[in-house]
Amino acid sequence: MLKAIRNLLLCACACAIWGVASPVAHATDQKDLPPYKMLRSLQYIQDSIVLGDHSAAEMQRFMLAAIDKRLREADPSAFDDPRNVDAAFIYAMSGGNPETLSYLANHDIEGNFDSRIVDALNHYLVGKGGLMVEHLAKAIPEYRNSRIGPYLYLVLGNATAQQDPAMSLKYYDWARLMAPGTNIEEAALRRSIALTAQDKSEEKGVLAEKGFRYSLSYARRFLTSPYASQFADVFVELAVANYGEQTEVRIQEILGFMDRPRQREVYLRIARRAAIGGMQQLATLASERARGLSDTLDAGPKALASLYSGLVGVPSSGILDAVKDISSIPDSELSPRDRALRRAAAAVAEEVLRAPEPDSLTQASDSNVTSHNMREESGEETGSGESPFAVPGSKTAENAMQPALEQQALSSKNSPPDPVLDAFLSTGRSKLDEIDSLLKGEAE
Repeated sequence: MLKAIRNLLLCACACAIWGVASPVAHATDQKDLPPYKMLRSLQYIQDSIVLGDHSAAEMQRFMLAAIDKRLREADPSAFDDPRNVDAAFIYAMSGGNPETLSYLANHDIEGNFDSRIVDALNHYLVGKGGLMVEHLAKAIPEYRNSRIGPYLYLVLGNATAQQDPAMSLKYYDWARLMAPGTNIEEAALRRSIALTAQDKSEEKGVLAEKGFRYSLSYARRFLTSPYASQFADVFVELAVANYGEQTEVRIQEILGFMDRPRQREVYLRIARRAAIGGMQQLATLASERARGLSDTLDAGPKALASLYSGLVGVPSSGILDAVKDISSIPDSELSPRDRALRRAAAAVAEEVLRAPEPDSLTQASDSNVTSHNMREESGEETGSGESPFAVPGSKTAENAMQPALEQQALSSKNSPPDPVLDAFLSTGRSKLDEIDSLLKGEAE
């Protein structure tokens, strides 16, 4: 109902602004309309999009093109009004044509455009944000309470995210404080969560707590944003990287603002990420939660939950049961990426269960090799096959060893930890992670 009302108001505003009823009035009004008034419509549309009105995306593209034309055709005297200058800056920072800002600055003979802001934005918009950080950081206090202040803080936060994440978070906080409930706050929250999820510093615990607070704010306000899937991705990284008894409560609190299908999707993502990372407890817990949120007819999510909970059992004592469980899942219930992940897990399991070659049980040394060569030359058969250091002397001895080796592999869950086996399993997990990275771009 609220979305329908917003759409009606949006259409009414567009008709009033653009003079739809009269083509002549439309041409006259558009030519004389101040750029800052047109920008207000763009801001309203962009805020509506992050609040859930995805149908406004087409109107956004139309407004960007109309504002670009209006700015280029405006009389230079129009920029004696600071509101129109701010409109040009905000347009450039809101997805507009960056060349338009350069065009206006080059034709500015009255000094209406602050060259410091123009240069900083020109560097940022062509991908050279690091070159403008120092100059913009010095100029930004003058614009803290201005119309372009929140946008400049967001830009500065983006530019410093890699070099100084802590300072970047402060810039994002300023942007959120100055523009609550807008697309500025949505972008600042989402990018703040991403920074806290990637943090590897000594203050990891402190920043993780900030990340959960940011996530809670995002879940309360912007779950209907078209960028909510990006939020889900970075939240999963944050949850997996900082999982513990204390954070489990925070995770449930944040997911409590989502409906059941979205909660299930997030738990499945957590289970998948934890399974690849070898976090057996988290993968099992998240899989069970996802399974509990699935309806009786939701075969696909249940299959994924079984796959992820089974994957963590492959490099463990329960390998046989794990392989049996994941092999029983129909291919039709899995995406191409998950089918590839299952094949990789099966390959690792096959290597773990494969009986070692008899030659691998020997230890070569100079004396052993010399002795072995001398005995081969004399035609003697060497060894009985009972010692791990001996060379099997006959096919009979080799065949006699096979049942014992197979029994040893099948009963591995009752055996004590083997450092060599653990190293091999770690390598297997890393290969799974590499496969997942290669498949990351595929559609679910």
